[in-house]
Amino acid sequence: MSRRRKTRAPAGTGLRHVVSINDLDNAELETIFVRAEDLLKKLGGKDDKHAIRKSTDIAQGRILASIFFEPSTRTRLSFESAMIRLGGSVITSADPATSSAAKGESLADTVRVASNYSDIIVLRHPRDGAARYAAEFADVPVINAGDGGHEHPTQTLCDVFTLRRDRKTLKGMNVAISGDLRGSRTIHSFVYALARLKANLLLMPAKGMELPAHVDARLREEFDLTLAPRDMHDASVDALYVTAKEPHQLALYSEAQIRQSAEPALNRVDAVYVTRFQKERWKGGAQDYPKIDRKFLDAPKFRDARVMHPLPRVEELDIDLDADHRAAYFRQAAYGVPVRMALIALLLGLDDRIHLTRYPAGFKDGVDPLYRRPGDTGLRCANPNCIVHDPHEGQRTENKFNVIMRGGAPVLRCFYCETDIRDFVFASKHRKRIFGEAVPASLLPEHIADLIAFTSAGEALEAGFHPAQPLPGRPRKKASG
Repeated sequence: MSRRRKTRAPAGTGLRHVVSINDLDNAELETIFVRAEDLLKKLGGKDDKHAIRKSTDIAQGRILASIFFEPSTRTRLSFESAMIRLGGSVITSADPATSSAAKGESLADTVRVASNYSDIIVLRHPRDGAARYAAEFADVPVINAGDGGHEHPTQTLCDVFTLRRDRKTLKGMNVAISGDLRGSRTIHSFVYALARLKANLLLMPAKGMELPAHVDARLREEFDLTLAPRDMHDASVDALYVTAKEPHQLALYSEAQIRQSAEPALNRVDAVYVTRFQKERWKGGAQDYPKIDRKFLDAPKFRDARVMHPLPRVEELDIDLDADHRAAYFRQAAYGVPVRMALIALLLGLDDRIHLTRYPAGFKDGVDPLYRRPGDTGLRCANPNCIVHDPHEGQRTENKFNVIMRGGAPVLRCFYCETDIRDFVFASKHRKRIFGEAVPASLLPEHIADLIAFTSAGEALEAGFHPAQPLPGRPRKKASG
């Protein structure tokens, strides 16, 4: 059983939002794929297995608000096409320069207003965590169409649907991922889904563009992947993540067994996923950026590999591959309509036979304690692009973190952008003292409101807190002699 962290619906609502691919469990993913397949069969053209050509009226009278603060072609057009094909209507704000954002309007106010005009909101924003933040102010479901470098869950739905149609199951599949793995929000959603569906990951990042540390840690700590030894002669592979055959028994695997399980992944690749250099998230250009062309794919292990790309492509994917039978990227784009039709229909409850579970108000069962930074004291999210650092949101933003226990020590995960902070100290607001040891999980739920987190003990001392003392209920050690 996976240790994947659960997320929380905004307090006081039962709305379902899709901000992360992890907001949908595996059964719900399957529901969406089955529904998309059904839509393709009913509404696709006779000789076209990939595109929707007909419409239905199940969303008649419903309105989708398409709010994009960043450029988009496929995502925006496929969402709008999906709603129209369902029989609904679309209102669009596709250029921030012509919206009230240009006048300084906050995202919170934009979402509040759009909730009155629509039944569902699709949002793209340059700030990490913006979609989760927007969901707190929305009275209708919010779908994340890409928030900074955080996630792009509906692109992953299209990607997995493409692989599922070709290969039937992702379990045991070997997927190579090339390019900018740090800046690509698509990749972050994609690797989580692959891990949950028991695929193996061969990572081939551009130099200096490896997975963010918190994504790498989650793959290993929460999604039951192990970082396997690899053949050092395969210079293209930087990291290889292998799914254990029996979750929670990784400790029983010897290095030899892990190496043996890694060999098929290096000798046979089922899919190559290519990403462009995310120039909007980096300062300066990319050097020695990997390019996938026919010469690269001539290696025997790529003989039957599907070549995928979320598009747009620049120079990292050779156009000569367009006619190759392995090219799947234009099918990926076409599947954006049926997949997003299925998601919209499910979130709006348009099909009585199939539905998504509505979250109760407040925490879901088993969710981690939530630490809220009190006022202007203590640490803030370490990600400078997080929505909590956006000056346009002013006093509306609140630094808050899920507290996750790892090896007996707490980790703070930003509620919005999911960046982890592992080096910090807790102090007691009531006792004005710094804890000199890790706070145990049993203490957190009951005393979380009394805790304040600092980046270091020195910062806490400067804020007026006193040196460490034993945790409450723990006896002091008697002085010797």
